[in-house]
Amino acid sequence: MDFLLASDTPNTPIMEFQLQALLCNSGNNFPLQNLNAQINHPHHPPLPQLQDLASSQSTSDEAEDQTAVVAANERRHRRMISNRESARRSRARKQKQLDELWSQVVWLRSENRQLLDKLNLVSDSHDRALEENVRLKQEASELRQMLCDMHLQSPASLP
Repeated sequence: MDFLLASDTPNTPIMEFQLQALLCNSGNNFPLQNLNAQINHPHHPPLPQLQDLASSQSTSDEAEDQTAVVAANERRHRRMISNRESARRSRARKQKQLDELWSQVVWLRSENRQLLDKLNLVSDSHDRALEENVRLKQEASELRQMLCDMHLQSPASLP
């Protein structure tokens, strides 16, 4: 594979972007060592190995990528911790609400039991009052009857 160099005069290196353009536009897959061997010839000072250029660029790109990944991981870790803390607070709130509701249930059951006891007492008292009322009505009826019987038996003769 032949490449055209920017200049055939000695000590004139190919520019990096020209090499990249050659690499990008060639469409061929070939090892970088072969390209370096073809470009570096006796009249030119040796160019840095394309692998070195690529690795220095990729190293800075990798460093930036790694920094971005580390920052993203830190954000993700902080968000995970924040989410865990938020979930813990939410569970604590729910537990507090549940405890308050259970306390209210216990209080309401106690109140309900007391009201039922009062209702039973009033109901029993009412039933006794009804029974007493029936008994008193019977007694009043019997007393009227006795009074009537006494009037009938007494002499009605008054001059």
